[in-house]
Amino acid sequence: MSNPWKDIDLNDYENHMSLENVRQLQTMNRMMKEQFSLYDAETIMILGVAGGNGLEHIDQRKIGCVYGVDINQDYLNECTKRYASMGQIFKPVCADLLAGDLQLPCADLLVANLLIEYIGYECFQNVVKTVCPEYVSCIIQINTDDSFVSDSPYLHVFDRLDEIHHEMQEEKLVGAMRDIGYSKGASDEKDLPNGKKLVRLDFYRKNKPDSLTE
Repeated sequence: MSNPWKDIDLNDYENHMSLENVRQLQTMNRMMKEQFSLYDAETIMILGVAGGNGLEHIDQRKIGCVYGVDINQDYLNECTKRYASMGQIFKPVCADLLAGDLQLPCADLLVANLLIEYIGYECFQNVVKTVCPEYVSCIIQINTDDSFVSDSPYLHVFDRLDEIHHEMQEEKLVGAMRDIGYSKGASDEKDLPNGKKLVRLDFYRKNKPDSLTE
C-alpha cells in the first residue's frame, strides 16, 4: 500500500494548515526562521519540505546547499517552481525515509518539522545517522485531545494518515536522540488556536558553542 502522503494534494494540505483555527503553516514559518539562522551551517537538509514553507528565510549569502527531501514528487516540483530564485542552491530529493536501503547526502543542519510523527523514532534515528548532521532541529506537534488532525473542511483529505501516525512525546524524542549521540540544546514552543502546540527541540552532536546551551 502506498504512503498516504503521495496522494494528498499540496493545495489541500496548505489550505488546511493555514486556516485561522489551525495556523500551523504560519506558526511553523516563524519558527523556521530561527531554525535557519541559529546555527553555523553551510548545508541544510529539510525533511518533508512539501511546498517549501519557510525557504524564504534561507540566507543564500551563507548557505551553499539546501536539500529538500519529500516522498511526493509533485510537492518537490512545485517547491522548485516557487523558489526558482534559489537556483542551484536548492536540490530536491525524492525519497521514502522508511525504505530499508535509504541513501541521503550529508548536511550540517537537519530540519524535521511535523515529520517524525509519520516515520517514528527508530526510523528518524536511522535518517540522522545517515545524514550525520552537526545539528538537528525538529518541530513536533503536541496534541491536547485524541485528534492529531484539526477539524476543517479538508479533514477527509487526511483520512489515511492514521495508518502511519505516531504520537509524539518530548522525552521520548530526547531519549531517542541521546541514544545515537545527540544532546538536547535550544527549545521553543508556540500555542496554536485549537489548543494544540508546536514544540521545537534542537540537538547537537559535538563542539556546541556555550551560547547555545539551555
